[in-house]
Amino acid sequence: MGTTALVGTGIASAQDTAGSKDATTLDRVEVTGSRIRQVDVETAAPVLQITRADIEKQGFKSVADILQNITAAGSPAISRTSPLSSGESVGGYYIDLRNLGPNRTLVLVNGKRLGATNDGLQDVSSIPSGMVERIEVLKDGASTIYGSDAIAGVINIITRKNFEGAEANAYIGQWGQGDGTRQNYDFTIGFTGDRGSVTIGAEYAKEDPVWARDRWFSQALFPTGEKSEPRDFGFSGTTQWGALLIPTGATLPNGTPQMGAPRFLARETPGLDPRNIANFRARNGSDVSLPSSQSTVYSGIERKSLFVNAGYDITDWLRFDTDIQYNDRDSFAQNAGYPFQSAVLSPGFNTPMSVDSYFNPVGNQAVANGTMPAGQAPTFVHFVRRGWEVPRQVRNSLTTYRFTGTFSGSFELGEGKIWDWDAGYLYNENKATQISTGNLNVANVRRAVGPSFLNAQGQVQCGTAANPIALGVGGGQCTPWNPLLPFGYAGTNGLNDPNVQKYLYQNGQALGKTKTTDYFVNFSGTLATLPAGDLSLAVGYEHRKEQGNFSPDAISQTGGSTDLASGPTGGSYTLDEFYGELQIPILADMPGAKELTVNLATRYSDYDTFGDTVNSKFGVKWKPIDSLLVRATYAEGFRAPTIADLYGGLGQSFSFYTDACDTLFGDAAGNARCLQNVPAGFRQLANTASGLAPGPGTQTNTPFLSGSNDQLVPETSTSKTFGVVWSPGFVENLNLSLDWWSIKIENAITGDSPTRVLADCYTRGIESRCNTGQDPARSRFTRDPVTGAITSFIFAPINVGYNEVEGFDFDVNYRLDTQWGRFGFAWLNSYTSKNELQTDILGEGAPSQQNGFGGFFRLRSNLNMSWDKGPWGFTWGLRYYSGVKEECYFDDRCSLPDYMAPDTNGQVSPKNEIGSNTFHDMQVRFNAPWNATIAVGANNVFEHYAAPQYDQPNSGYSYYGGYDIGRFVYFKYQQRF
Repeated sequence: MGTTALVGTGIASAQDTAGSKDATTLDRVEVTGSRIRQVDVETAAPVLQITRADIEKQGFKSVADILQNITAAGSPAISRTSPLSSGESVGGYYIDLRNLGPNRTLVLVNGKRLGATNDGLQDVSSIPSGMVERIEVLKDGASTIYGSDAIAGVINIITRKNFEGAEANAYIGQWGQGDGTRQNYDFTIGFTGDRGSVTIGAEYAKEDPVWARDRWFSQALFPTGEKSEPRDFGFSGTTQWGALLIPTGATLPNGTPQMGAPRFLARETPGLDPRNIANFRARNGSDVSLPSSQSTVYSGIERKSLFVNAGYDITDWLRFDTDIQYNDRDSFAQNAGYPFQSAVLSPGFNTPMSVDSYFNPVGNQAVANGTMPAGQAPTFVHFVRRGWEVPRQVRNSLTTYRFTGTFSGSFELGEGKIWDWDAGYLYNENKATQISTGNLNVANVRRAVGPSFLNAQGQVQCGTAANPIALGVGGGQCTPWNPLLPFGYAGTNGLNDPNVQKYLYQNGQALGKTKTTDYFVNFSGTLATLPAGDLSLAVGYEHRKEQGNFSPDAISQTGGSTDLASGPTGGSYTLDEFYGELQIPILADMPGAKELTVNLATRYSDYDTFGDTVNSKFGVKWKPIDSLLVRATYAEGFRAPTIADLYGGLGQSFSFYTDACDTLFGDAAGNARCLQNVPAGFRQLANTASGLAPGPGTQTNTPFLSGSNDQLVPETSTSKTFGVVWSPGFVENLNLSLDWWSIKIENAITGDSPTRVLADCYTRGIESRCNTGQDPARSRFTRDPVTGAITSFIFAPINVGYNEVEGFDFDVNYRLDTQWGRFGFAWLNSYTSKNELQTDILGEGAPSQQNGFGGFFRLRSNLNMSWDKGPWGFTWGLRYYSGVKEECYFDDRCSLPDYMAPDTNGQVSPKNEIGSNTFHDMQVRFNAPWNATIAVGANNVFEHYAAPQYDQPNSGYSYYGGYDIGRFVYFKYQQRF
């Protein structure tokens, strides 16, 4: 009933073994999901094992890529295809089991916690791939055994130890378009002696960015289909050409954002004077930009890591083991230059070009020069200008230091009753630095487009002749700017002027740090020997402290930059925990009961922030015959809010959202609740090539606010599994497993979103979600009383009623040895039958059905077939994603116009159905006689692309962020010494 990597049937494997490979006695081992050491590694909980051999037979090199492609993994968090993502967690890889969120999946390294960010995310890419012996994925709740966060499951990365010799690996590959080169080089060396061993692994990895302009689906916000041209409104009207917007009526007071049609300098005729309004014309088709041409579709990452595992037998009864880890990660993402719009920033930040600006073509200078149109009074002007000359870049750097030290031993208590103990300390520290460029200092913009004049030296200078401001960048100095001067147009004081760039642009910097300290002690052993086996017990104590802070610079905190304003995060909490686990053998070697074992566990946790909680677990394992295993578990879970959930500051975001009341695209269009707040025929406005115009799923023109919620309470959960594993005796090497699983999270903490709030309020009829008061535990928004447009929005993490998922895992493994070689067949499937989110604690409305929408796939399936004979080997794999539904953004892409979801109060909610997708992978390998292995392969061999998804799941583009973005070809070389 053994299992294989990526293709395992779910039987648990050993987490730690003692003795050498040649040992003939069975060692007691600790199995992921249990603290009791035992000879039998089969447990009541389903565990997927990914061995080192499995890792080497596929084209995914990093631990993160390997885990992301298992069928139980949900949509990637903070996808690399989201270049606008911000915060300390950007650049890491975080695994989300069962689509419940990555902070509900606990990650362990050799059975001990991996450090987390302030958001509770654990970067699985920080472990050098060359040091990985195997990965075990416990697909069951384990808060009772490991504490908070283990609601969806546990990933245990087990490193190589007792390694003798040396090994070097090189991996290089790139996408079929010739970009996104990935390089990975690692070296492992180990020494063993009579009393101890040291294993050292080092890795260098680099992944070049992929540019959005080089993929059809990211060349515009709304592509039409595979490798085709984008729709017109993928373009932006806030362009690098600049435009002035003369207020409607020349006598409006300064700062009023009421605007007329945009006018552009007629650059078709080079050398025109931008101070003469006669040289400006109305917008035409050439006055738009494609922002994605400056953006990354895949961020770049560079990582350097070192991992040391060492152990030493101090005496025959005392041993010391340690893990030491260092990881340095740098990531890079780029977006098009900031789309500055002087009239639509937050209140108080309007920055119109002054009537006294030297560059204002309808200001006082135009009167003096005789270029003012007849009857036009001098006035300020609003303007739009994308900073094409200075793209926005975000560089994230994270340095991790991790140390664990454990003393352990064994003793005999009573005749033949062996007890094991260990006591130790864990310290993990993450230091983050985020540097952002390409954002404008709003105060400097206001001065640069304020009053200015031509001085005696022929230079334009800020201020007036009577009250000049010195030229320069420092305090009390100013550099004038003409935002109406187009990109590439000759002339000083344009955005291509380095002096203007120095004055307007100011780098942003944010610093963050998280620390985890953990003291623990564990005992496990045999209480008594019963007729069916040993009655075993494990008990332990743990004291853990989590600390964290993240502090943007002063200009970001005050909102004085076009970068998203955000406040500081800072806080900590401590807890003390006691646990006990009991394994009771009931029956053994009897008819109909070759084995019947019950496992009981409970954990008491005392938080200094929330008080105490008790969570318990029950498991049963029954073998009616040797070839059949029946297993079941029931577990209670617990997750405390993260530091960012509780202590984070407010931050700005230009959110993409769909207004449920939009006449064409809103599910609640025209219903009575909408008509209380919006006029008939209401349309949500988008920033299109023609200016502000109706559009689907648009990005807000004014920043929304999101932040923490200190009123959050912990989540609790119940998880249940029931499964069978069968290895029929009449077919050798065939293993089958079927597991049913269900997880329900009460008081679930969820990151809210404007789309969800509006849908809950207007479509699902949850009146409490329409709250516009000052309750911090509720999202709130305001609308313009005349137009109905949303003018402000504040949303924060909230405790919702519940989040419930349910489904089945079905795996088949078969190995056949023939004279033509060994054939392997592994088929893994995860089917989700329910993914339901009730956002209202009061239960006023129907729960939201997430299953089969966006990035929530009903079925993920992997089929791996392999052949090995002599030095040669070949692998072919298939990765399948079932179809999904999304909103009908376009009339010609609305395959389900009469769709009625169970959570829309009987309203028709049109949807577009997107078909399933399968990606094929292959590898050919050769074991060379000089103790080396050479492999070449390709992921997504047939260069398959999915259809565009306009709701942009886990992505900054209209394409699912977890799909391959082309064919990836690679070469691997391994040398053993």
